[in-house]
Amino acid sequence: MAEIIRMPKMSDTMTEGVIVAWNKKVGDPVKSGDILAEVETDKATMELENYVKGTLLHIGVEQGQAVPVDAIIAIVGKEGEDISSLLSSKGPSKASTTHPEAPSNPETSVPMASKEEHQGSTDEHQGSTDEHRVKASPLAKKMAADLGLSLSQIQGTGDHGRIVRRDIENYQGSAVSVTPPASGLGTSMDLSAYLNRAAGQGESFKDMPLSQMRKTIARRLSESKNAAPHFYLTMEIDMDQAVEARARLNQNSPVKISVNDLVIKAAAMALRQHPVVNSSWLGDRIRQNDHIHIGVAMALPEGLVVPVLRFADQKNLVQLASQSKDFAAKAREKKLQPQDWEGNTFTISNLGMFGIEAFTAIINPPDACIMAVGAVRECPVVRNGQLEIGQRMTVTLSCDHRVVDGATGAAFLQSFALMLRDPVSMLL
Repeated sequence: MAEIIRMPKMSDTMTEGVIVAWNKKVGDPVKSGDILAEVETDKATMELENYVKGTLLHIGVEQGQAVPVDAIIAIVGKEGEDISSLLSSKGPSKASTTHPEAPSNPETSVPMASKEEHQGSTDEHQGSTDEHRVKASPLAKKMAADLGLSLSQIQGTGDHGRIVRRDIENYQGSAVSVTPPASGLGTSMDLSAYLNRAAGQGESFKDMPLSQMRKTIARRLSESKNAAPHFYLTMEIDMDQAVEARARLNQNSPVKISVNDLVIKAAAMALRQHPVVNSSWLGDRIRQNDHIHIGVAMALPEGLVVPVLRFADQKNLVQLASQSKDFAAKAREKKLQPQDWEGNTFTISNLGMFGIEAFTAIINPPDACIMAVGAVRECPVVRNGQLEIGQRMTVTLSCDHRVVDGATGAAFLQSFALMLRDPVSMLL
């Protein structure tokens, strides 16, 4: 019997994928383990592995086309088999469906989408009208309210037509109208007129299509900013000893140690002392993580990825530096795998290499905090009543107030700063 192959969910945040290239064509024999295609997700370009033996009877997605998760992309069966009935099947039923498996994360971690759907799995929102009651998860209800959407206009794909998170996201992508801003700065008609107007004299522009990565960044960080009550703590840190220690270490280190490697190590050690900062908000509970997995934000031309240094507190500086460099190379080549970016418990974003002295960052769910790191700079300092030149670095800790209070975040920064003022303490 022929089997449908659907677009698998290759990352916890993936909602659609782009077929970069087909490695097989219709009529080719295929077996388990063959790579059918390359798929661009929101994080990387990954191989789509086949798990069905037979002949490739149908390719339903053209190269370069984006399709949602669970969409039909191919059919494999016996040569000459009639597949017309399968092609007419539009629903997500998995009775005769095969999902090529994405690499799984061996760690015990729950993808964000699954957590959020679970949060809304026990309750349903009933519409106010008797003739048309709308069923929706609490998360979907909140997202719709934040976006100014009417649930009655959205088709649910959950059990018994229930509206869930993905329905809100898909509706956002296809919605035509724009909710008028409350500030009165413009209306949906004003925005529509602006978007459709012709370029004036001397003007020009290009409308750039959104990459999978950019779509995910926009969606997840908007959700984070809307859902998590952010507050910010800023501290200037004495880096004199850290800069000197780095220079000495690099005289003998097989891998060049960067300032960011020192920052990661100091943060990992400080998280040991302040486990509340190493927590996750799960809606009905707070998960305090015993393991310390630090996500390190890395910029790419297409956007941003956050590979994860697992058990960072248990690794020395050479190990952290080596793994960070490996991640950077894999990110540039789009070779990161799900296990490389899943499971973060704390995130660091460093823009110091661009000369940025201080900034604030948006929390990377499900973390409770993210630390924004600025450049190490020379500046005048007063030491023992004398004006001298010192090395200083400014960091800003963004905290989710549902999990972390001000005093807790401040205590973490104090411990972090102490590690950098006395780098030997990180090695104990």
